[in-house]
Amino acid sequence: MSIDEVIRLLQEIKDLGESGKETVSKAKSTVKKAKKVAKKVKRAPSAYNKYMKKKLAELKKKHPRSNHQVLFKRAAKSWKRSAERKRSLK
Repeated sequence: MSIDEVIRLLQEIKDLGESGKETVSKAKSTVKKAKKVAKKVKRAPSAYNKYMKKKLAELKKKHPRSNHQVLFKRAAKSWKRSAERKRSLK
């Protein structure tokens, strides 16, 4: 259901009068939620995000018992020297 349809239904309910007050309040909250969901658009992951995801998976495979924090630091240090970083800076 689109936002326009919900707004139209709200208007019809308002025309019904006092009996539809609860329905109106529920419909209004539904409209607000629909607008919030419509506004949120995920951005594409950056080169850093892609690199870190790939590198962390590799490191966790090599060192399954190591702490996540330690592996993350290693991956971040390797990002500084990576060719992918240099390409992303251009």
